[in-house]
Amino acid sequence: MSESTVTFRREHRPVLAAGDYQVTLSQRVSLEPVDFTTTRRFTVAGDRFGLAPSLVRSVFPPEGSVGDHAAVLPHIVLERATLPWERSPGGAGPQTPPWLALLLFTEQEAPPVSTVPLGQVAAGPWLPPAAVAAESHESAQEPVTVIDVPAALLADLLPGYADLPLLAHVRADGDDPADTAVVVGTRLPPAGMTSVVHLVSLEHRFTPASDGSWVLDRGPAPVGETVRLVSLTSWRFASVSADHTFTTLVRDLAEEGATPRLPDSGQPAADRYLGAGFVPARHRLRQGGSSIGWYRGPLVPGPTDAGPVAPVRTGDALLRFDAELGMFDLGYAAAWQLGRLLALGSGDTATALYGWRRRRDQRAVRTLRAARNDLGSGYPLAVAPIDDSLPAGLRDWLTGLTRLDGVPFGYLVPDEGLLPAESIRFLGVDQGWVRHLVDGAVSVGRLGPADEARDAATPLPLEFPTLTGALIRSQVVSGYPGLLVDGYADRAGAGHLTPRVTRRLSPEVLLCLFEGELARLDLHQPPEAQHLAVELRSPGSFGRTLRAPGGSERVPDPVGPLPLGPRGTVSPTGLAAAIAASLGVPTAEVDSGDLALQLTETAERVTFLRP
Repeated sequence: MSESTVTFRREHRPVLAAGDYQVTLSQRVSLEPVDFTTTRRFTVAGDRFGLAPSLVRSVFPPEGSVGDHAAVLPHIVLERATLPWERSPGGAGPQTPPWLALLLFTEQEAPPVSTVPLGQVAAGPWLPPAAVAAESHESAQEPVTVIDVPAALLADLLPGYADLPLLAHVRADGDDPADTAVVVGTRLPPAGMTSVVHLVSLEHRFTPASDGSWVLDRGPAPVGETVRLVSLTSWRFASVSADHTFTTLVRDLAEEGATPRLPDSGQPAADRYLGAGFVPARHRLRQGGSSIGWYRGPLVPGPTDAGPVAPVRTGDALLRFDAELGMFDLGYAAAWQLGRLLALGSGDTATALYGWRRRRDQRAVRTLRAARNDLGSGYPLAVAPIDDSLPAGLRDWLTGLTRLDGVPFGYLVPDEGLLPAESIRFLGVDQGWVRHLVDGAVSVGRLGPADEARDAATPLPLEFPTLTGALIRSQVVSGYPGLLVDGYADRAGAGHLTPRVTRRLSPEVLLCLFEGELARLDLHQPPEAQHLAVELRSPGSFGRTLRAPGGSERVPDPVGPLPLGPRGTVSPTGLAAAIAASLGVPTAEVDSGDLALQLTETAERVTFLRP
């Protein structure tokens, strides 16, 4: 299993802050009476009233996720590492804090969101003129997203000026050459509620007070009214009980870990089919009658492949009759017919198949005639060669069939009993089924025995490797869109298997297939699911078990319990002071990078071992 190193730094300030600049160049020549002087102006146009989606690498908790996030401090990861320090919330100089902050609201508290032209932003609740004055590269018609927050609510949620430097840091992943900036919120999501998070601009929003501190400039608005903030982006998620966490949901799947098969019926002849993954299915005969047959799709209890299959002209040729039960085996016949229907349903594919078959047949006829009559010798004109290779587009489409692309869900899982809710099924692929599926697709234009013989003599250049994997039906699939799945050939996790198929068949069903025999399956969240969290202690308090600093052998004492602030907020400065006391260092030495190191939780991973 691969490991990576993550480094946290306090900040990454840009060389030039956003704004207008000018460069003046003077050149003195001794023979000239006047110096040559020229001035050039340029603008550093940083983001100000919105963020392009490409700038947001990830958010946590994820957009639309459902889980136990009660101890999580929400954060956003930005692709440009300098972004939080490109502007100023107030003041100037190298120690100016970040101008961005995360505010978390419950769904009931969430302020209305509106979009207004930049030239009219100040028409609502008061904003400092410097915060909304258009710069040289901006237009008064530029749309700006704003939220109007009740002043009392904002007073509880907005971090102080001294807190801002601790709420943004730079993260550098060992396997990623590009640094990212991380902005962290201060409020813990209330349990059992939906939360809405806004990344807001604090540019020029703080002003110095008489005591030397910096306070939010609310202008002439009296207490009790709303304060307008510019929202650069937002997302929402739900925090529920611990029963819906990633680890709990995945571990619960282990109780339902089995192979895709229905329970035994008590009749040995039928149980032989049930144990192999067959299900009884309605069978409509070609003559118009109806019966019950056995059907099995490509997903079976174990990998199966009897090698190449003989081409046929009709699906009926693949029906197998069990005289003991008086029932047909329909699986391969259904696969062949489905492949044919998929090819005919795609006009481009059917046309390409017909053209390829025609060119192949023409070349075969020419080769046969040349062999019989030696037509090539002495022929006065050059004969253009016939390219009968499989077209690249057609080959890609057929390769997709070998990965089960386009196969309807009902063919893969024909009975709900094969995949109950909140279950995982370990399985293999019946490559015989897949081979008949492909043969059905290329049967378009196969009319007589000669076509059959020619298809048998020229097998398709496709691979049918041994495939094993798992089928998962769970809330973890829908609740964690970035879910990652790794397969290994050994229980120790040393032999990584090549993934062949990773596909969501429905919002809650995930199919994962790997090349080779699966011995271990790991489900885990992506690296960006690293998040910052505290430990909830008694009601209204929190703490944190600390990591030893690099190179230190002393295990620091746990921090806390510390009191939560209004509406479940965490004081960054108070937490930093407590961490410094536990580590035995001055408070000034604990910066945002140190805080991130101590609060970061790694992505969770759950492992399944097959017997």
